[in-house]
Amino acid sequence: MTAASINPGAINLLETCAGVRAGERVLLAIEDPEHRFYSADLAPCVAAAAHSLGCDVRQVDTGFHPEARSIPAELLPQFADADVVVSLSRLGDQLRFETPSTATRTVQCYALDARTLASTFGTIPYPALVALRDLTDRALAAATEIRITGGRGTDVRGRAPRGHAPSDTHCLRFPLSVFSPISAGGFSGRVAMPGFLTGTGARYYDPFTVTLPPEVFANFEQGRFTEFTGDDAGARRATKHLMSVAERYGLDHRAVHSWHAGIHPGCRFEGPIERSYEVWSGSAFGNPRILHFHTCGAEPPGEISWNVIDPTVEADGIALWKDGVFRPHLLPGGDAILAGCQELRQAFEAPQREIGL
Repeated sequence: MTAASINPGAINLLETCAGVRAGERVLLAIEDPEHRFYSADLAPCVAAAAHSLGCDVRQVDTGFHPEARSIPAELLPQFADADVVVSLSRLGDQLRFETPSTATRTVQCYALDARTLASTFGTIPYPALVALRDLTDRALAAATEIRITGGRGTDVRGRAPRGHAPSDTHCLRFPLSVFSPISAGGFSGRVAMPGFLTGTGARYYDPFTVTLPPEVFANFEQGRFTEFTGDDAGARRATKHLMSVAERYGLDHRAVHSWHAGIHPGCRFEGPIERSYEVWSGSAFGNPRILHFHTCGAEPPGEISWNVIDPTVEADGIALWKDGVFRPHLLPGGDAILAGCQELRQAFEAPQREIGL
């Protein structure tokens, strides 16, 4: 394979994000394409890029474990023996908040096929998105009041805890497409459901998603769910689903853990959400048109997400998101980041808007 044919997003993933170097052992942890989540063309293009960087490339099929809480014991030796694990599997995403079983540095890939990896989603330099994430974290943590509105009647107010230090996943995420979760403990209000409740990707249960009629609202006070209101039948359906999931796993059904929104202008979801809510939940969340709360469980990320579509997020009256458009130039230092990364600046000039809805 010639250098010109190497997927540029794969190089960004390996070299810029994971920091791989020649001679290192790179383990690709894959999920069989028969599960219809990751495409069959993704692992070969990442492997080719790793070979081009002079790495020793190995591959292991993790299988799909709907309720995984740790790396299967039979896979641990291979994970521990690698210098870098690139997760092309839902297993890595399911364990993103769990204490790592090995000291191996790990990156979870959210590009699900080679074409997406080679698109703007995968090729914006990773350090630029890290810098954007950090600026966003600081701006929101410093705000006296944050207000979230939009999405059929959402209206939430609050602030990050004083002394709040943003926490994130134990693995690296590629592409980096959301800011760090903000604790919902200081927030209250109502969140308009966009016509469904769906999972967070921590565990896969049946049903993973329930559809709802219009006019269903989730209400909460200081990070504690109170009730679903609006359409009576829809509110009952949402409550039944919440209680079922909470009882299945012994979770605090009133816990609203945290929230964050998409910051990646190249993130998109093609085709209707009905094609696969599971794939949508695991790939579309980085688009700035989507903000989501982690709920149903006191530990991140909970089991049910409340999704706000086309949010407006104001920090002390400054709309950093306006009707689903992220405006990074309004962040202190945002103009400098855009000026310093042509790819990021151009992506924000023509952001992707497809989210399957």
